[in-house]
Amino acid sequence: MSIQELDKEYVANTYGRFPVTLVSGKGAKVVDENGKEYTDLGTGIAVNVFGVADDEWIKAVTEQLGKIHHTSNLFYSEPCAKLAETLCKRTGMKKVFFSNSGAEANETAVKVARKYAAEKKGAEYNTVITLKNSFHGRTISMLAATGQDTFHKDFLPLTEGFVYAEANNIDDVKRLVSENKVAAIMFETVQGEGGVLPLEKDFVEAIAEIGKKEDILLIVDEVQTGNGRCGALYNYMNYGITPDIVTTAKGIGGGLPLGLAMLGEKVKDTLKPGDHGSTFGGNPVACAGALSIVSRIDDTLLAEVREKSKYIFDSFNGADGVKSVSGAGLMIGIECEKDVAEVLSACREKGVIAIKAKNKVRLLPPLNITWDELKAAVEVLLEAMNNE
Repeated sequence: MSIQELDKEYVANTYGRFPVTLVSGKGAKVVDENGKEYTDLGTGIAVNVFGVADDEWIKAVTEQLGKIHHTSNLFYSEPCAKLAETLCKRTGMKKVFFSNSGAEANETAVKVARKYAAEKKGAEYNTVITLKNSFHGRTISMLAATGQDTFHKDFLPLTEGFVYAEANNIDDVKRLVSENKVAAIMFETVQGEGGVLPLEKDFVEAIAEIGKKEDILLIVDEVQTGNGRCGALYNYMNYGITPDIVTTAKGIGGGLPLGLAMLGEKVKDTLKPGDHGSTFGGNPVACAGALSIVSRIDDTLLAEVREKSKYIFDSFNGADGVKSVSGAGLMIGIECEKDVAEVLSACREKGVIAIKAKNKVRLLPPLNITWDELKAAVEVLLEAMNNE
């Protein structure tokens, strides 16, 4: 049986896979089992921020593998401690809880928020406001946090305690604050799975003001937007706010499972021994790789991300067959006149891999993709979207 046949026979049928088996690659290039090369503009959904088989990441990971590949959290680990220090110093956050995925990081944030609110205001202050069209993960509780009915319908009843406000409608947020005993407001600065839609700056600033006034925690979900993806280390920085909790995953691990919740001043000591835990959270190998990733997301790289972003926006805005372009940094959604599946298929035929978000082509290229690779891929995309 071929790899694709084996997969269909033995792997749970939960993914609509493209008919491509990837076997190797380097940087922005990936190669399938037939030897065909593609420029990868999906990066494993914003995971391979420095592309495939990144030399520095491989070196960091393999060196740690030769020392100790896992310890339980009953012991101390150098990569875990150093990664936490690096993140806190670069963000101003105070403590880090490590897990394995974005959903787990968001679960951590909700647990912290509810415990903080219970201790400060009473156990009845347990509601978390999220936004309609949001996406926060696939556990039962994070499905409940996700403001899209399509993710809810087959898995009821969901965890209680989540209500949804209209994105960019501060009056709706205020209404929910007045009607509920609220522990936190949680949001993505760019709604990724919702269609790559950035929140308006005024709206985010107004949420931050409500948080300060009402002692409601601000949780920013940076699972996809973080780790340089949007032109800052974390995209909340582009909005000029200071969250109480920041969650991230995907790109920070560079390809190994790693999620984390960064805790600000208010909540840095909310969790006590026994309140939370993770067998693999803070794994030394994953953290060693993450240190190599974060250390290279510097001002020079971030400036390059912003330049490449402008190039992509300029290339597609007003182009034939393009309805709209949205997003931030190198997290971009392009709404086409053609069916998105047709466009993605045409791109793969020409050696370019992109993915989708709802009815849009979604671009998440490596942050260090070369200009030549990017420009050639953009030409393929423009041709695939063209109506002629």
